[in-house]
Amino acid sequence: MQLTTQQVNQFNRDGYAIHNGFFNTLEVAAMQAELKRLVDDGKLRNVATDRDGTTHSKTVFNLQICPLSPHSDLFRSLPFSGKVREAVRQLIGEEFVFQLDQIFLKPAKSGGGTNWHQDNAYFDIPDPQQGTGMWVALHDATVANGTMHIVPGSFRREYKHDRDPGSDHHITCEVDEDIDDILAVEMGAGGVLFFNYGTAHCTRGNTTNTDRAGLALHFLKAEHRHLIGGTDNNHPYLCGSHYSGGRKEYGENMEGRIRIAGNNPEDWLADGNRWSRTWRPVTDRTSKIAARQPPSPEYPGRHAWDQMFYPFMIGIFEQGSIERFAIGQLG
Repeated sequence: MQLTTQQVNQFNRDGYAIHNGFFNTLEVAAMQAELKRLVDDGKLRNVATDRDGTTHSKTVFNLQICPLSPHSDLFRSLPFSGKVREAVRQLIGEEFVFQLDQIFLKPAKSGGGTNWHQDNAYFDIPDPQQGTGMWVALHDATVANGTMHIVPGSFRREYKHDRDPGSDHHITCEVDEDIDDILAVEMGAGGVLFFNYGTAHCTRGNTTNTDRAGLALHFLKAEHRHLIGGTDNNHPYLCGSHYSGGRKEYGENMEGRIRIAGNNPEDWLADGNRWSRTWRPVTDRTSKIAARQPPSPEYPGRHAWDQMFYPFMIGIFEQGSIERFAIGQLG
């Protein structure tokens, strides 16, 4: 997706850029369904503590999964999306790699925030402007449910970080909220906040009656790849001469997992040959994925993958005339 000149300039000047509606409603629905599967499978854990850094809280819940991609084929494919790669390329340039992904879920009423920090306090890259986080609102993000807060321009300063007693592994820094210019980033589900590795940020507690989750992807200029270790499979190239679309890292093309069939879904569905060419790869892949999933306790004989995929497809059909028709896992 092409960012505007204003967005790119703001990223370079202030360390962040906001793009509302980056993902459409069907893409958001698929990501939410996959998040539910991960929660149901017990993949997220509470990292909030009773302010001692060790004892996990029984009243405050900051649920995290990190890294995310080993547990989800859908989220693993997301960095290979053309619009994701193009946006990141505009912000940090050619030749970059995927570094890390994670989700934080703040349950209704009891969701705890993640305290102030700069990502580069973890990553220790010589120039924090050479990497960017991409924070995706998986639900509507508001001040009331603890949306992301940032300090514009803070990448020019290196904050002192210490162990966060409210988490079992995080670090935190002190931000003077009476002096610093704090921006609460409110956006609808599917909106995206890009911020470089030096931008101080935090989230707050969720006081509303509904859950809120945020997906964070991190991308780094390839010249710093040696600083983060791992293998090609952990940190695939997403732009430049080494880019393989996932074939080198995963043995298959990771592009096209988010497929948009066009602006005229009725015409698409009316063309049987065209539909068959699109549908067959989807069904072949979902059957393989379903075979690896445990049977669903709610629907004996059906797999968890079917529970997510089948209602998702039926929901698309029932919408009737829609602007865009998503095939497969996302768009």
